Amino acid sequence: MGSLPSDIISPLDPDNFLYESSQVLQFIADYYRDVEKFPVQSQVQPGYLRSLSPKAAPLFPEQLEAILADVQSNILPGLTHWQSPNFFAYFQANASTAAFLGEMLCTGLNVVGFNWITSPAATELENIVVDWVGKMLNLPQTFLFSGTGGGVLYGSTCEALVCTLAAARDMALKEMGANGITELVVYSSDQTHFSLQKAAKLVGILPNNIRMIPTSRSTSFALEPSKVRSAMEKDSARGLAPLFLCATIGTTSSGAVDPLKELGQVAQDFNVWLHVDAAYAGSACICPEFRQYLDGVELADSLSINPHKWLLTNMDCCCLWLQNPTTLIDSLGASPEYLKNKASESNHVVDYKDWQIALSRRFRALKLWVLIRRYGVANLRDHVRSDVKLAKLFEAFVRADKRFEVAVPRRFALVCFRLVNGGESEKEEEKEDGDEKGSRLSRKLLEMVNSSGRAYMSHAVVGGKFLIRCAIGGTLTEERHVVGLWELIQEKAALLLENAFIPKKINIVS
Repeated sequence: MGSLPSDIISPLDPDNFLYESSQVLQFIADYYRDVEKFPVQSQVQPGYLRSLSPKAAPLFPEQLEAILADVQSNILPGLTHWQSPNFFAYFQANASTAAFLGEMLCTGLNVVGFNWITSPAATELENIVVDWVGKMLNLPQTFLFSGTGGGVLYGSTCEALVCTLAAARDMALKEMGANGITELVVYSSDQTHFSLQKAAKLVGILPNNIRMIPTSRSTSFALEPSKVRSAMEKDSARGLAPLFLCATIGTTSSGAVDPLKELGQVAQDFNVWLHVDAAYAGSACICPEFRQYLDGVELADSLSINPHKWLLTNMDCCCLWLQNPTTLIDSLGASPEYLKNKASESNHVVDYKDWQIALSRRFRALKLWVLIRRYGVANLRDHVRSDVKLAKLFEAFVRADKRFEVAVPRRFALVCFRLVNGGESEKEEEKEDGDEKGSRLSRKLLEMVNSSGRAYMSHAVVGGKFLIRCAIGGTLTEERHVVGLWELIQEKAALLLENAFIPKKINIVS
């Protein structure tokens, strides 16, 4: 039963705020302390929560202690624990104390900085922070506010793709006329994240005009410039208009890297917008040894990375840089009378409402600013390097076991592997080739590992083969968790394959 109406407190009483927020902080701290104990992948069945919940909202206020108790008993079992050190699926969603503190400040101040005048510090700090990260990546000055470009913080690269596609579309239609939209064509590889297809549809590109160009094992599944050029030549000959090319640094399926210099030249030859989706691996390029993967970025129109994936920045945070922000503003900008003001009309300030889909926006820059200041670039580099070191360790385990293969080259902290050998009967061997067998065995192995609750990985199908993806990079993940994952994989492989040999001890690769 809820509390009596007399217990109602002020919605924003400072003393109560301090008391109750301290309870939530304690709850979260305990969660992180115990997160390793939970099954990584939620074990609940669909609809479980409705049966545990009241049929209607409470009429009177309830005590926070009761609410947190329900979070513990009802909500946590329904979570797949992305912050578990045994989470190796998809890509990591990094979290850190510093980013959490920045998020607290963002939420607590609760400003809505859609234009400069609504909170000058929110806009100007965002200008500063995106330049900081751009300099960490050694981007050309043409992408920075301190040069001739600029950047913006979004929630995800999906938003960045919609906005840059809209800008490219509107630039083209100024010359072609509105009816020309049926002629516009978008290009990427078959490894590009599906969000590009979704974004293209949202801005009006016909589904038949989205080209997902096949990749091959011979190029480690990178997009081949010659194939892109050929596709654009064919489309141009048919009267279509090449519009937008998306290159990826660290594809979701396999971590592939597209060659920016060569693709940039193709884009220039056909006057198409080149966007670089570096959502995952772009963060690694703050380390000098990985910066090579951005060589050629000077030929791109835009670039996006997700600090919430690998730079310890709690969800959500995406950086987008443009060489010519005016193209974005021309497409997304609007100036209703009630938003007009002297600062905006002076053209000396940035109004971020004109850089995004929505009007309202959060003070994300505060989170990224606190993070960078609290840890420093050197520690952020060490964080990336430590994850890569763990990935090399796991890769060595896979290579040392003849039953497994590393399916695609590892460049960052993603290891894609397959179970390919083991005691199947000769009759079954005759029924399917090696690739089919490896895919079937790998699929079974992944199901066994994930259903155990002790670890969680995901999969991809690349070049027609089913691959298990081990994405290392959780904030709490240590060497012992990677070793434990490999022991679990060997344990389940032994159940799956007859006569499998499992060494009792693992020789740690230093």
